[in-house]
Amino acid sequence: MKNTIPARLLEQASLRPHAAAYHAREGGVWKATSYAKYSEEVVEAGRALIALGIGVGDTVAILGFNRPEWCILDLAAMGVGGVPAGIYTTCAPEEVQYIIHHAESKIVILEDEGQWEKVKKERENLPKLEYAVMMRGAPKIDDPMVLSFEEFLAKGRDVDAEEYQKRVDALEPGALATLIYTSGTTGPPKGVMLSHDNLAWTAFRAAEMTGLNPADCSLSYLPLSHIAEQMFTLHGPITAGSSVYFAESIDAVPENLKEVQPTVFFGVPRIYEKFYAGINGKLKDATGAKAKLVGWARGVGTQRTKLRESGKEFGFGGKLKYGLANKLIFSKLKPAIGLGRVRICVSGAAPIGRDVLEFFGSLDLLVQEVYGQSEDSGPTTFNFVDKFRIGTVGTHVDGVEVKIAEDDEILVKGRNVFLGYYKDEDATNATLKDGWLHSGDLGAWDGDFLKIIGRKKDIIITAGGKNITPKNLEEALKEHDLINEAVVIGDRRKFLSALVTLDEEAAAKFAPNASSLHEDASIKAALDAHLAEINTRFARVEQVKKFVILSRNLSVEKKELTPTLKVKRRIVNENFAAEIESMYA
Repeated sequence: MKNTIPARLLEQASLRPHAAAYHAREGGVWKATSYAKYSEEVVEAGRALIALGIGVGDTVAILGFNRPEWCILDLAAMGVGGVPAGIYTTCAPEEVQYIIHHAESKIVILEDEGQWEKVKKERENLPKLEYAVMMRGAPKIDDPMVLSFEEFLAKGRDVDAEEYQKRVDALEPGALATLIYTSGTTGPPKGVMLSHDNLAWTAFRAAEMTGLNPADCSLSYLPLSHIAEQMFTLHGPITAGSSVYFAESIDAVPENLKEVQPTVFFGVPRIYEKFYAGINGKLKDATGAKAKLVGWARGVGTQRTKLRESGKEFGFGGKLKYGLANKLIFSKLKPAIGLGRVRICVSGAAPIGRDVLEFFGSLDLLVQEVYGQSEDSGPTTFNFVDKFRIGTVGTHVDGVEVKIAEDDEILVKGRNVFLGYYKDEDATNATLKDGWLHSGDLGAWDGDFLKIIGRKKDIIITAGGKNITPKNLEEALKEHDLINEAVVIGDRRKFLSALVTLDEEAAAKFAPNASSLHEDASIKAALDAHLAEINTRFARVEQVKKFVILSRNLSVEKKELTPTLKVKRRIVNENFAAEIESMYA
């Protein structure tokens, strides 16, 4: 049996059959499923996929929130030689159609009626789709294309379990294992092709660098269509034999965290920012002796974090202070937010602010930043517990080569680097050159530590880790006659906003009696309506929530436009910093 993720699951079922593989909340309690049962569920689903004609290289699309069926089908599809392709739950029907069609999926697995409606709306544009399989608990849908989860599993009863085992044994390490679709707004998303070896090798490294072991548990809540969450929910836990709790919903995450108290926690910057805002607000309410005690304890936490950053630890006196601060403050605060047992907190998918990291450091919580992308299976560099530097994205992961090109682009080589983009040779050749992944990110070394200094392209990465290309949004905004120029803002921000300038002639005609066009209420109302309309065309995370009408147009003279009138985003951000901040105040 070759070293693949489906093979590792079968091995865990043999090594620790009774150990909990995952937990799901049912009837108000967390119900554990053992590794033996998990493996049985995957084999059963694999037999059904075989019965429905899924063979080597055939894709299976998955659309739904984090839950056991998502993982079971992902693993089963890989196990039979097929290729799972996850889709973000926030995708619009047109985006869902594009991915299913581009991947040529015969089967799509859906969570609920809402996701079925997206597929149903576009079914005429999905000529190769044969079945839509609903996850457990979904209402019965009367449609010849739709199978309930029970009906789906029943299809495989005539397929021998040994056939699934044979398929797993036949998997080639270099063969395509999964497709991770990048998010795109200006053009279609690209399918990142990751091999079985990419996943297995990276999962081993991820478990190694986080110290993941069978005693650990984590909470699964970020999109499983993203490689980072797949590493923390699927590949890493199966490799290490740890267990996963599936959050009930995004809204339930805070409460689920308090119930589970995971030992390993992965979040995007926006999650940590929410913690930061909530905790900081409560700490500011403290008065008198309590406020002084909290302030003192945070000072001890900050001191300890700085010592650890320099490779040192407290001496005898410092340990006494830390023990008291932990007893009085840290040991009470951490469980209150669900991090009472946590031994490792990781932040990734987007840059996180230094102030946020330092705040958590003052609470004796080290948030370790990881840098990478789908194209290298997740990690490139990492801030290790015993070697980290706040303000950087850490040092290279063992076995991964990282270098900076002459134009400051970060280049990566290793067994984690992808096979290429699915059915897109041009994009593959532009990104993979002589075995090096050209990341598109710009970086610089700070000793052994990597710092991200920018991106070659204008892709916005929101605080939630969503990649947004602003061009389509800006073009949609400029469809209105009143708008001359539009610049979408949102890098490291919790939502997208926009700076817009007016076509002065059109604006003067629209509001002939206005004393100040950019402050005119009727113009603002017209643009509000326009924004509401164009937002319906995009997924929720791609929608522009606020805008500011600038008092003047962008100009070449102020270096905001190139001679060919292309927007220079960095200059615009600098020149209109106050206007931008007003939208996020």
